[in-house]
Amino acid sequence: MESIQIEIRTGAYYDSIVLMQLQQELASLPQILDSGVVMGTPTNKELLAQSGLLLKQAENAKGDDLIIAVKASSEESAKHALSQVDNFLNRKRSVSGQDYSPKSIETAISMLPSAQWVLVSVPGKHAADVSREALRFHRHVFLYSDNVTLEEEKSLKEEAIQKGLLVMGPDCGTAIIQGIGLGFANKIRKGNIGVVAASGTGLQTITSRIHQKGAGISHAIGTGGRDLSEEIGAITARQGLSLLQKDPQTQVIVFISKPPGAKVAQSLIHIAKNLGKPVVINFLGYPCPTSSIENVYFTNTLEKTVQKAVELSQNLPKTTACSYDLKGFHPEQKYLRGLFSGGTLGYEALFFLRDYLPCISSNMSIPGIQSLKQVSVSQGHTVIDLGADEFMVGRLHPMINQDTRLRRILQEARDPECAMLLLDVVLGYGAHNDPASELAPAIVQAKELAKSNGRRLDVVAMLIGTDEDPQSLQKQEKQLLSSGAVVFKSSEEASCYAASLTASLSKKEIGLPAMNLEILNTPFAAINVGIQSFSDSLIAQNAASIHLDWKPPCSGNERLKNLLKKMK
Repeated sequence: MESIQIEIRTGAYYDSIVLMQLQQELASLPQILDSGVVMGTPTNKELLAQSGLLLKQAENAKGDDLIIAVKASSEESAKHALSQVDNFLNRKRSVSGQDYSPKSIETAISMLPSAQWVLVSVPGKHAADVSREALRFHRHVFLYSDNVTLEEEKSLKEEAIQKGLLVMGPDCGTAIIQGIGLGFANKIRKGNIGVVAASGTGLQTITSRIHQKGAGISHAIGTGGRDLSEEIGAITARQGLSLLQKDPQTQVIVFISKPPGAKVAQSLIHIAKNLGKPVVINFLGYPCPTSSIENVYFTNTLEKTVQKAVELSQNLPKTTACSYDLKGFHPEQKYLRGLFSGGTLGYEALFFLRDYLPCISSNMSIPGIQSLKQVSVSQGHTVIDLGADEFMVGRLHPMINQDTRLRRILQEARDPECAMLLLDVVLGYGAHNDPASELAPAIVQAKELAKSNGRRLDVVAMLIGTDEDPQSLQKQEKQLLSSGAVVFKSSEEASCYAASLTASLSKKEIGLPAMNLEILNTPFAAINVGIQSFSDSLIAQNAASIHLDWKPPCSGNERLKNLLKKMK
């Protein structure tokens, strides 16, 4: 007669892979019809119930309780199966080849003092405490666990950065340090391409394809999926970039992530431009309106990212930065002011400018762009659509009546912090019949006003029209050039030139945390807390590893655990 037998082990902990293997081992025994080995979470109990394996005695099991259920053709067979559980678990321990499993990180460190890393893959509600313990002993953390709160992640990473330590994760599934794969990682040849990734499977795809194409990886640093959120602010990503910038083995950097916060993405692009190495960026879902900015190359698929990285690794660019003659600019001059008559041109310019310049304000709403507090007064880098509703009450459109823009040009020229004016000049039927005849004198006056105050003011104009327009494209260009303006017929070229020159005026503060390159040079050794197969894979790669015999503190009693924490 069929029988279901259940055993509950209170406060027991085994990693999910061991539980899966135990379930398979039980299912393979004679006369066993089904088996279930799970921790007693509500979801797991529901799954057991759906399989007909949940008896009443297990309904009150808690998340830290281990439920072992077997269904057999007889009661004797079911009980015999349960009696084999400890044999399997002891056999699993011996397979690891580790004679003794320490029960604390402190003891593990005494056994393997060279271990600079702690791999953490315990249940999420315990992961932050284990990671904090690793940081207390000044160890870097590879945090595979998920279900760690955003607050805990930020706290851990802020503590780590103060100590010069790295916390990869939480929910970091993959990394490669000194050729050693952590978590889920492929065997990749060594090379000159370094990777920072907020995407585990993305990192595996990139590194595997780089390997397949004959190139290799220096190091691949995982950050965890939330690192590039506005709340975390890319703490681990910036640490990773700092390490790869210093690493002499890394000549090309690849940076991939799922869609980051707009402000975070812009900040990281500014950092990438100053790394002194070619950087290939793929922020999945983040709109990059240009294929490259100086040493930074943008791609929108993983395959294109691989192709560009391999191409650069085989043909390193001789120079990665533009240089400009900045003579005449005063140290106070830092900012660009865009004064647009065409809203679409203003919007497009913002998409270019935001990847060059930080903290841009505008009366146009675009992700990553600050709202201008007062449209009549610029703040920092500012781009204004003079054809917006707030400027149009009782006035003609600025493509017809340029009075507002002419006044604003002189206003900006008086601002000691303004270095660059970016203008659009749109020709065609219905527009001003000779816009340059008014703009050119205003530009001359603005430049002279700045010069009289010991400053240089540059003006860039994007000239939109054809040689058959009634205003005469050639005539308009000639007048603008004679005023001292730099003229482009491409809105992209105008925006990128103006932004790049303006960016050159600011002191290049990369914004990277100080990191000790020893993390990438010391032979890899780690303490593993959680999934035992992570330790086994390190040993298979000839890396030193100690697996911790970790159990939930206080046998999973949260009330007692919190009480003990308060007493410390």
